[in-house]
Amino acid sequence: MRDKIIIPSYLIPHFRSNHAGETGAVYIYKAIKMFNNDKKIKSFANEHFLTESRHLELIEEILDPQKRSKLILIWKIAGFFTGMIPSIFGKNFIYSTIFYVESFVEKHYEEQIQILKKKQQHNHLKKILIDLMGDEVSHKNESLENVSDLKFYHKFWGKLISSGSKLAVQISKKI
Repeated sequence: MRDKIIIPSYLIPHFRSNHAGETGAVYIYKAIKMFNNDKKIKSFANEHFLTESRHLELIEEILDPQKRSKLILIWKIAGFFTGMIPSIFGKNFIYSTIFYVESFVEKHYEEQIQILKKKQQHNHLKKILIDLMGDEVSHKNESLENVSDLKFYHKFWGKLISSGSKLAVQISKKI
């Protein structure tokens, strides 16, 4: 077991939103696995589900339960619908959803990394965030490789995903 990592108070809202986001990600992949029967998609979803589950476990290990979002049920439901809806419309919707979600998450983690770089403190937390972001970038790139053609409706869906993610972060940082 590793030493207890202390998260500085200025990063607690960020880690609360990270916890909410990783929870939502686990539920995105649960829904994809449940609603899509394509073997390649199921394999993709299962692999990513395992990665996101590890991310969630790590954040739960370092973020005290009382500091987590009080709206965790909402983040589970939102994640589930974010995986279910594209599953109904097919693989391009699934891959584009993951591309947009992970693009948002990449920026979200990068903001936190930059905060820590400016403060020149908590290198262990910076390393954790860099590792998490690396997995998310890998997921983003893999999903982009599998999208055959992004149509205007995929891009519209992507804007909804990005806006919803931004709103979820703002809320989860506070509640």
